[in-house]
Amino acid sequence: MSKVLEKATAHFRNRISGEMRKIHVPEWECDIYFKEANTLKEEAKVIELAQQGKSVEALVETLLIKARNIDGTKMFTMADKMVFMNEVDPQVIIRVVSEMGAAAQQDLDSKEVEKN
Repeated sequence: MSKVLEKATAHFRNRISGEMRKIHVPEWECDIYFKEANTLKEEAKVIELAQQGKSVEALVETLLIKARNIDGTKMFTMADKMVFMNEVDPQVIIRVVSEMGAAAQQDLDSKEVEKN
C-alpha cells in the first residue's frame, strides 16, 4: 500500500471512529445520533437517487444511513423506507437531515481552522 493510500485510509478511519453528534427531534420525542462520515458505498446510493431527480428519496436514504442510537447501532432499517416516504412529516425529515449536514460541515470547518 502506498504512503498516500495509508494516510487516506487512516484519515477516514479517524473520521468514522470519531465522536457521534446528537440532534434532538421534539416531534418524535427522541435524540438521533450520527457520525460525520459515511462510506463511499453508502453515499453512492444517495448520489444516484439525487442524480435521478429523486431528492426526497435521497433525503430519506440519508436519514436511514446516518441515524444511530446512543450505542451507535442503526436507528432505522431499509425496511422503514416506505413508512418514511409515505407516513412521516416531510418537513421534519428535511430539517433533521439538514441539521446533520450542517453539523458535519461545522465539524469540518472547525477542524480546518484548527489545522491552519
